[in-house]
Amino acid sequence: MGKKRIVKKSGEAGEGVAKSKSRSVKKRVDSGILYIHATYNNTKVAFMDKKGNTLCWSSTGSLGFKGAKKGTPFAAAKVGELMGDQAKAMGAKEAEVIVKGVGSGRESSIRAFSSKGVSISGIKDMTPVPHNGPKPPKPRRV
Repeated sequence: MGKKRIVKKSGEAGEGVAKSKSRSVKKRVDSGILYIHATYNNTKVAFMDKKGNTLCWSSTGSLGFKGAKKGTPFAAAKVGELMGDQAKAMGAKEAEVIVKGVGSGRESSIRAFSSKGVSISGIKDMTPVPHNGPKPPKPRRV
């Protein structure tokens, strides 16, 4: 027979209310911490308050970039702009930046974030560095 089509009236009460509530700012902060995790394949950015509670986050993959384009500085700049807008909407005036990883989106995401009007108080590089690391594989015998 097929599926039945449900017709909604255009004048129903409560239309579009849920979307506006979810987009409203829930917490007001004046300073925060911006964590940037930049890998070769992706760039993840999270904005937190001084206690470490995540207020908002995004990544290049969640913006719609796919494949090799996720690791580009352009994609990281787009994420930085988005996080700058969200931080500005929460009332943030300054942020401390903590960068982790060796990807190409490290600097461009910081520049895009600061271009939205949030001042950067300090940049800290927390990239993990191996102290000798695991044992390398034995040479291949043919």
